Parts: sequence; C-alpha cells; structure tokens
Amino acid sequence: MRTAHLLAFATLALPATAQTEEPSTAAQTSTEASTEGADVAQPDGEPQSIVDFFESELGFTFQREGTGQLGSRATIAVPQGYLFTDGDNTRKVLEATQNIPGGRELGLFAPADFSWWVVFDFDESGYVSDEEKDDLDADAMLESLQENAKLGNEERRRRGLPEHEIDGWAVPPQYNEQTNNLEWAFRIKSNDGSVSVNHNTRLLGRKGVMEVTLVCGPDDLQKVLPTFRERLDEFAYASGERYSEYVSGDKVAALGLTALVAGGAGVIAAKTGLLSKLWKPIAIGLIAIGAFVKKIFGFGKKEESSSSGSSSS
Repeated sequence: MRTAHLLAFATLALPATAQTEEPSTAAQTSTEASTEGADVAQPDGEPQSIVDFFESELGFTFQREGTGQLGSRATIAVPQGYLFTDGDNTRKVLEATQNIPGGRELGLFAPADFSWWVVFDFDESGYVSDEEKDDLDADAMLESLQENAKLGNEERRRRGLPEHEIDGWAVPPQYNEQTNNLEWAFRIKSNDGSVSVNHNTRLLGRKGVMEVTLVCGPDDLQKVLPTFRERLDEFAYASGERYSEYVSGDKVAALGLTALVAGGAGVIAAKTGLLSKLWKPIAIGLIAIGAFVKKIFGFGKKEESSSSGSSSS
C-alpha cells in the first residue's frame, strides 16, 4: 500500500493579513503572489525570502547546483537558479508549514524564488504493469480521489489542520508510453480559503513508482508546466532501477495504473484502520502559515502582553 499526498500551495504572509482577509481574497493573494516568490514577515516587519527563512530559522541548506540525489533510486539535475534538498529536510519543510509528511520523501526541488515546488516520494510497490493504459476512467478516479480526501480529513481534523475538497480535474489522467509516465492534476479548495493545484506525475520504475507532485497556484499551472517538464526530463533512475530493466521474477505490484491515480490503497488502508497508509492531504494555506510565523517569531506573545496591558489599565 502507498501513502499519497495532497499538497496545497500558498505564500507566506503576515499573520494579521492571513487572519483578516476573507477566504476569497486569501485565495486570490495566494495565486497572485505565487508568480513572485514567497516572503515571510520578520519581527521588524522586513520581508525575508522563504528560502532564507528555512535556512536561518530551520537550520539547513539548500543545494543550489549539481545533481540532486533522490536516495539510491534516482537523480535530478539542479541547474543554476534552482534549489534541491534531501528527504530529511523535505520532511522538515513540510512539518514546519503544518503539513503531514508521509515518511517516504526523497527530495524537494524548486526554483530559487520558491514560486512553485516539487516533492519526490518513492513507493516500493514493485513493477507496475501498464495494461490499463487504454482503460483509464477519469470520472471513477475523481470519485475515488474525493473519497480519499474525505477520509484524510478525519486525520486533519484530529490534528487541527484545514480540511480539503478536491474540486475537479485540472488535467485528466493520461499515460505516456514512450516515457512510462502517468500524469494528472486536480484543483484543491481548503476550508481556510486557499486554492491550489496538485499536478501529479508517476514515473514507473523497475521496483516501484517515483511519485512527483508539483504544487502551484491554479492560475499558474499552464505557465509552470513547460518549465517543470523540462526539469523533469533531467530526472534519471539509477542503473538497475529503470522500468525497461524489469526481468522475470521481479516483484510485481498488486495495483495497476488506475490505483496510482485513484488511491485505492488509501481507501483500503483507511477502512482497515491502517492510518499510516492513508492519503494525507497537506495544507499550507495563509492562516496556517500565519499561525506558524506567529509561533516562530513570538508575535502571539507580544499581542498577548499588549492585550493584558490594555485590560489592566
């Protein structure tokens, strides 16, 4: 069984801004700012890039050129103007932004302004047959995805995180026989007012599937896709991991292409109580980010003190 993510994109904003905007305005702010990179407010009010924030406050460094190692499974080229970090730091980024890591993250790739970003996970499920390539039922898959999101919201409620609704296809499922890539995208609405798109690519390998999730604003997808695909052209499985290197006797996955999209394993896991295998939607809406920035920089304590002082007078 596999763990899948729903990733929602938003920019970092002042806590006050995040809490006072109406949901529709917050969603618009998220989408518009996604083309400009993400800034976070410091205590003195000066903006700081999200990359500087992660490095200075979370204590790790992004790789800025060379080859990004996706564990022992694969590599991705990191040209100038782009960033990469490994699985451990990917989980730190996800946790810091109030997301739920799945535990299988191998890396995070983004342009230097962090205006969009990509998470790489590997599912060691075995060789996935592409026999279903001509029988992909988009309507049935969407229904299953929406059911998975509802099940995932149970865990989000327990953690006090915003809930998600899958709001239809941005790109219906399609399979490329030349590259052995399965691709689709859907729109996400969160109840904190943020709106985003998850564009998913599944890169079939000999021993499993590399799950690649591109996160961007809904109005940015068509603009970002050509660049994202160029960068993904520089992804390479390691020797012995390629789909074409399958040999008789290799482990074969129990699920096919349909389940890679629809998340059938997530539904089964939820119904059998295996919550660690459940779809884990990941939200980083404006309100959640605002709360995180407050916590890191102590905005809340200052406001509390100010409030207490006013009451006592």
